[in-house]
Amino acid sequence: MEYTRLGTTGLEVSRIALGCMSFGDPDRGSHSWSLPEEPSRELIKQAVDAGITFFDTANVYSAGSSEEIVGRALADFTDRDTVVLATKVNGRMHEGPNGAGLSRKAIMAELDASLRRLGTDWVDLYQIHRWDPHTPIEETMEALHDVVRAGKVRYLGASSMWAWQFAKAQEVALTNGWTPFASMQDHYNLLNREEEREMLPLCADQGVGVIPWSPLARGRLARPWDTDTERSATDEFGKQLYPESDRSIVETVGVVADRHGVSRAQIALAWVLRNPVVTAPIVGATTGQHLDDAVAALEVRLSDQDVAELEAPYTPHEPAGF
Repeated sequence: MEYTRLGTTGLEVSRIALGCMSFGDPDRGSHSWSLPEEPSRELIKQAVDAGITFFDTANVYSAGSSEEIVGRALADFTDRDTVVLATKVNGRMHEGPNGAGLSRKAIMAELDASLRRLGTDWVDLYQIHRWDPHTPIEETMEALHDVVRAGKVRYLGASSMWAWQFAKAQEVALTNGWTPFASMQDHYNLLNREEEREMLPLCADQGVGVIPWSPLARGRLARPWDTDTERSATDEFGKQLYPESDRSIVETVGVVADRHGVSRAQIALAWVLRNPVVTAPIVGATTGQHLDDAVAALEVRLSDQDVAELEAPYTPHEPAGF
């Protein structure tokens, strides 16, 4: 395993982050394809043994059961001080007023609930899952600063939004002497490169670590285009992300993978890892092979010709995943 710093912070993280949306009670929440506790624990143990120290979950994943499973497994398999544990806030956790969003009330209540589920006193990286158009960003950034000052959070992160929104949030924090975001978790892969226009240059300029979600395009880049999985058949959000026009990119990944004698997943991840602004792609896994491919991608070296071939079929997309 390789390790690096999260942006310009002193926080060391593994170059592969394990995304934990695939871990959770399939009867809770909206992810019927998620893995229950025992198979989830096996994959978390495999990740720990491979040297992965960066684990990313969210309060909404399987209605909180992802946090519960991840917290118990990490407590059993590793030392809390060696792990970088990340979770998120914004999604709806209960019906009625204040059940979602980034108000001060929601942040304070949801962080405490996440800490209970995770079985820990602090979160290393606390991220806003999306922008909240109904709450002043000043209220959100002050509340986030306060949870850092309280010792419940070590670093702050954000996820998919417009670059102007991210710049505004950072400016509000810095102007008021509050804690700024150290990371951006955005939608970035060979099928969706729109972040190269504004967000990635902004993060590079400001020293913000980039931890892309869905670096394998929800598995699209890891298999032939017409191959379906249980997740792809039921993932309504994922169906909105990648149009038929992306087929040629997936086919090109297969060609390059065959030339290197490695899996498609390794090629797609190696391409993401090659970008110097990327700290660690967040890789989901439902099998041991998924984890093996993620770790092996660190050893793949793409030539300039490979990269040009992989990037050539791309056409501009409407930004997706906000």
